[in-house]
Amino acid sequence: MGKDLFEAFAECRELFGRADQALGFSLSKICFEGPEDELKKTANTQPALLTVSIAALGQLRKKGVGFNAVAGHSLGAYSALVAAGALSFEDGVKLVRRRGELMEQAGAGKGTMAVILNLEEDKVAQACAEASAAGVVEPANVNCPGQIVISGEKAAVLLACEKAKALGAKRAMELPVSGPFHSSLMKQAADGLREALGSVRLSEPETIYYSDIDAKSLKETGAIAESLVRQLVAPVQWIKTIEAMGRDGFTTFVEVGSGKVLNGLIRKINKDAVIYNVGDSASLAEADQWK
Repeated sequence: MGKDLFEAFAECRELFGRADQALGFSLSKICFEGPEDELKKTANTQPALLTVSIAALGQLRKKGVGFNAVAGHSLGAYSALVAAGALSFEDGVKLVRRRGELMEQAGAGKGTMAVILNLEEDKVAQACAEASAAGVVEPANVNCPGQIVISGEKAAVLLACEKAKALGAKRAMELPVSGPFHSSLMKQAADGLREALGSVRLSEPETIYYSDIDAKSLKETGAIAESLVRQLVAPVQWIKTIEAMGRDGFTTFVEVGSGKVLNGLIRKINKDAVIYNVGDSASLAEADQWK
């Protein structure tokens, strides 16, 4: 992960070095050499993804590509805050490392998540309510029309999947995750994150920042910090966030970092949006052709 950027650009090598120093171990070695099981641990994946995103963003800025607003889906909120100048890169990697540790601790053996396809949001909520007798199960990520992720205790999640199918879902399948993220079962992690946020400096964003939990722009640092805490126990409102950005006049979106998942989600939310992706040297070269 990120090796292409590391090899192609001196600034990216310097950024990975800053991440290694801030964390006190070689994140870059885990990213480039693995083992894969080590990289997949969320306490490592989270700072790795943030570092790759900020590395790619730095090269975009070098090309003169600017932006007027930022938003992020779940972990992406931290990259968005670094991009907006509200959080230093070093504080960002340390904070998401701690976030990952807290999520691992709170989620270990406590539950799972599942994706529900082609079922209306109110019916997904109904399926969760009907399955709640088996335990905690709640909507976790409202990603795009026809794709909602649920989270909770395993028996309840699996029962909610059956209920969702009975209500007309095209598919309902468990996801390979290590815990019931974005659910009330993450309260312990949220409490720990609130404490961790007290040790970093948040500044007012230098550009418009949209919270994926509130689905609106936030400026005040206390509100931003609280939204990051609530993000662990509340559903990501990605549809509402992209819709809010559209209402505010944003028509072009650039997904920065590893993967193209958000590209697909945004296309389903806003069919008129112009969408790009930058995560390696090849996609950076394509940015020269953007209009």
